[in-house]
Amino acid sequence: MTDAQGGLRGWTAAREGKGVWSRLRFTSLRLRLVVVFGLVALTAAVSASGIAYWLNREAVLTRTQDAVLRDFEQEMQNRAGLLPERPTQDELQDTAGQMANSSQRFSVLLAARDADGRPVYGSSGALDGFTLADVPRSLRTAVDGRQGADSSDRAEYHLYWQRIVEDGTPYLIAGTRVIGGGPTGYMLKSLEPEAKDLNSLAWSLGIATALALIGSALLAQAAATTVLKPVQRLGVAARRLGEGRLDTRLRVSGTDELADLSRTFNKTAEALEKRVADMAGRDDASRRFVADMSHELRTPLTAITAVTEVLEEELEAETGSMDPMIEPAVRLVVSETRRLNDLVENLMEVTRFDAGTARLVLDDVDVADQITACIDARAWLDAVDLDAERGIVARLDPRRLDVILANLVGNALKHGGSPVRVTVGAADDSVVIAVRDHGPGIPEDVLPHVFDRFYKASASRPRSEGSGLGLSIALENAHIHGGEITAANSPEGGAVFTLRLPRDASVLAAETDETDEGDKEGDA
Repeated sequence: MTDAQGGLRGWTAAREGKGVWSRLRFTSLRLRLVVVFGLVALTAAVSASGIAYWLNREAVLTRTQDAVLRDFEQEMQNRAGLLPERPTQDELQDTAGQMANSSQRFSVLLAARDADGRPVYGSSGALDGFTLADVPRSLRTAVDGRQGADSSDRAEYHLYWQRIVEDGTPYLIAGTRVIGGGPTGYMLKSLEPEAKDLNSLAWSLGIATALALIGSALLAQAAATTVLKPVQRLGVAARRLGEGRLDTRLRVSGTDELADLSRTFNKTAEALEKRVADMAGRDDASRRFVADMSHELRTPLTAITAVTEVLEEELEAETGSMDPMIEPAVRLVVSETRRLNDLVENLMEVTRFDAGTARLVLDDVDVADQITACIDARAWLDAVDLDAERGIVARLDPRRLDVILANLVGNALKHGGSPVRVTVGAADDSVVIAVRDHGPGIPEDVLPHVFDRFYKASASRPRSEGSGLGLSIALENAHIHGGEITAANSPEGGAVFTLRLPRDASVLAAETDETDEGDKEGDA
């Protein structure tokens, strides 16, 4: 008989709205846990259901088959065995009807030859008439085959059976011959009741499998929640730690691996907080040292500057009172004093930025006029070409804008030579100032470091006229306005520094003041 096979159909759940399923991403650990639990449960349920179905199917069919074959064999011995060797058709028909009325209620077909040697048949008449054409040829051949009798098996003919399917209904068909001569009998038994019972069993096992799958998904969700909650808390704590909240700690409960991970995180955060506090303390001490040193240097430096100014006047005087032998030394002292004075001023400015005490003093500034004043104050008019549209007004800190421009233009004159071209334009709510020289440009390996403090492009020339802080101070002044400075090489040659500042820095200045007031309240 062709076995009925049940197909398991997959199901898909649409993720709609907010809830548990909306949090399941295809790459999330939660979804992977649910899928693994589901696959394990599905495999176990399908295996158990398949084994249970196969065992029950074999038991049901074997029990029914054995009962039917045993009853048919007894009927053949008790009724067909009493027929004469050459029976008539009426005798066969009557005997077939009597055999069909047994407890198993099967159809019977008896075949023999009459006294004239002609084949005669007798059928119980059920199932639209059971005929020889309904018997498979292989079964007829096996039934008609004579067996060689030996000491262990003296029967010349055996009982043979086969399962077939007709129009979707399973049947058991069997046949044998009366030993010692007599008719051949065939039996046809419908297995439809057993098939229905097995189908009911298959549906029950399928429903049990589906319930097991749903239950495993719910258990997986519960397990995932139990496992992932500490992981989520750890992720939140790690983000807070990355945001600088070094006092973040996790609540530890239990003795499992996740609890050990939380303890490790807390120890790491504690060590990191201590290390950062130590570094902050050393950094504050370093800044205080630089600031104190700068202030302490200003007093003697003021006296030295006054002396060097007198010496410089003597050098410029036409009286010739300066001894030519010491004139180079005097000029060196004058230039180095100026350099030291600039270095001290720059260090004090840097310490203000590092300490967060730098503040904007805003005013409405005509950018073109401010650039012209900066160039004129430093006698750079002949070395700078200004291309600026008049009437571009921005609310900025004039002193800090002057510092930015002085550093950018001075750097261009020092390293690129004249003429330096300064262009001014307006874009959206910003002012864009570009300073371009006509020098060799900036090496590609130096570009990322041009704004670093004390950075020297050549290690073999550690000493230069500048302090190495000018561009860094210019960038800090741009940042305090909410702007930016970028450095690049022009396709036409030379370096280009582009300053972009907002047209109105009032909002940023107000936010900075509010932040400082909040910090003071927190400290209090």
